[in-house]
Amino acid sequence: MLPPADELADVLLDLAVPHEDINDMVALRGRLTGDPEARWLLDRSVAGTVRDMGEVGAGPEYPPLPAETGTLGAFFYVYVFVAALPHVRAYHRSRGIPDDISRRTLADLGRHMAVHRRARGGPGLLHPGWNALHFRGELYQLGRLQFQRSVLGERMGGAAAQAGHPARRGDPCLDLHITDFRGPLSPEACDRSMTLAREFFARHFPEERYETAMCHSWLLDPQLKRYLPADSNIVRFQERFRLVEADEREPDDGTPVAFVFGDRDLPVAGLPRRTRVERAVGDHLRAGGHWYGGRGWFPL
Repeated sequence: MLPPADELADVLLDLAVPHEDINDMVALRGRLTGDPEARWLLDRSVAGTVRDMGEVGAGPEYPPLPAETGTLGAFFYVYVFVAALPHVRAYHRSRGIPDDISRRTLADLGRHMAVHRRARGGPGLLHPGWNALHFRGELYQLGRLQFQRSVLGERMGGAAAQAGHPARRGDPCLDLHITDFRGPLSPEACDRSMTLAREFFARHFPEERYETAMCHSWLLDPQLKRYLPADSNIVRFQERFRLVEADEREPDDGTPVAFVFGDRDLPVAGLPRRTRVERAVGDHLRAGGHWYGGRGWFPL
């Protein structure tokens, strides 16, 4: 159930929902709950989100809603996660997860709404399925980095085994994610996050033995070292990982453009050159190069 209208604003603030969206969400609540078809879809979506809470990789699909649903459609999956909030909080309590970690993890919903507004100019979520990881107990914000409970796939598990690491395909691992709007990706901040993660998962998920960290990100594209100094935060982050080459690589130019400039569809010719990273991403593309998603792992 959604919170009553006079309580909804406080809940949205706790989730870091942007202030400019709160009045609209409170005003549209009655329309959502009063429409039988919308309410049916809300109930189904919430049930799918909280089903198998905590199970890795068991989340449902979140199909995009038609454009004619307007502002209510833009907010729909935010309402879904608000309605799922009591379930994930109960799960966190059952695991003994501290309130501050729970709060910061779930407040990533508001950050993703800010990312959507930067990219699209209005309310919504670019990838609701990503936010479901937070509200299903699969992902946690621990300092600067996010850690997703995951399992080693064939390629990463094979690379780890070949290097003599004890983990194998299908073993638990932590998938690292780097968020926007969280300050510099400094080595000190990353070290603190790793320390927090080792303690957190050993304490709250003792039945899952995590021996490996992995990451899939454009930040692991080795080409970045051609443009950034060796002591830059990004290069030092890369050097934590043992990179794994893919057999076939498809260019993924839009992802770094989206993360660095806010909108993956911006014309390459006009990309700003204000920072070293902006110059690296834009100049490489303007020279005819491509960016690729990198992948890597390291032992915990």
